[in-house]
Amino acid sequence: MPPGTSPPSTEAWTWENAVAGATAGFATVATFHPLDVVRTRFQVSGGRGLSDLPPYRNTGHAVYTIARSEGLRGLYAGFYPAVLGSTVSWGLYFFFYNRAKQRYLQEKDVQLRPFDHLASAAEAGALVCLFTNPIWLVKTRMQLQTPGHTSSYSGFSDALRTIRKEEGWRALYRGIGPGLLLVTHGAIQFTAYEELRKAMISAKSKQTRGDDKGSEDLLNSVDYAALGAGSKLSAILLTYPYQVIRARLQQRPGSDGIPKYSDSWHVVKETAR
Repeated sequence: MPPGTSPPSTEAWTWENAVAGATAGFATVATFHPLDVVRTRFQVSGGRGLSDLPPYRNTGHAVYTIARSEGLRGLYAGFYPAVLGSTVSWGLYFFFYNRAKQRYLQEKDVQLRPFDHLASAAEAGALVCLFTNPIWLVKTRMQLQTPGHTSSYSGFSDALRTIRKEEGWRALYRGIGPGLLLVTHGAIQFTAYEELRKAMISAKSKQTRGDDKGSEDLLNSVDYAALGAGSKLSAILLTYPYQVIRARLQQRPGSDGIPKYSDSWHVVKETAR
């Protein structure tokens, strides 16, 4: 096959992965959104009464307090931008990630190295971040709204219009710096996933040498769940501070129109203090 070309089935497989990623993103958000609301509120909490949010002692107390004072609507604040952002993000991520892997395979015509997986994931993550930052900013702000806010956003489109009118287009990209650094989350997760998958297939192949199964058929649903959990945990532990910085940068400015934090370094200094 000439360099730079690929069979039609490869293109179809790429789009199937994009659809699968988008579907998985929707299912995840629909199931766990209340916990995402709680996480966002914990991330912006000043820790010493320096927040507009009620003081939450732990996750259970936060869920109970939000449900009691704001109802189910409070637990699902920002649900639409969360679904939109997750569906678009995962769909684009799988698409860009697999396209990048195909490109590296065509260039080298050998099995991909861990660095190739890392570069593919980083490239996909950066592109997704540039596309979706405004969506995540709106989601964060809607999740932080409490009944005490006098000028709450009524919805996703109202939030976009209000931000553009009051703060300008640049405000939609607040938090883009730590957002781009969070590209390492996807890079770490997918690299760990690929390497763990190959190791698991290799181990199972040695156990079933007389079996005619393909390499992918050796893994079952439990194996894939373990691979996903292990790779996700490693990525979270290494990149979580970036999520805190981004959430604090994306807060809505005060009544004076001045953001609480000017940049990422300001967040780090004030949080440490």
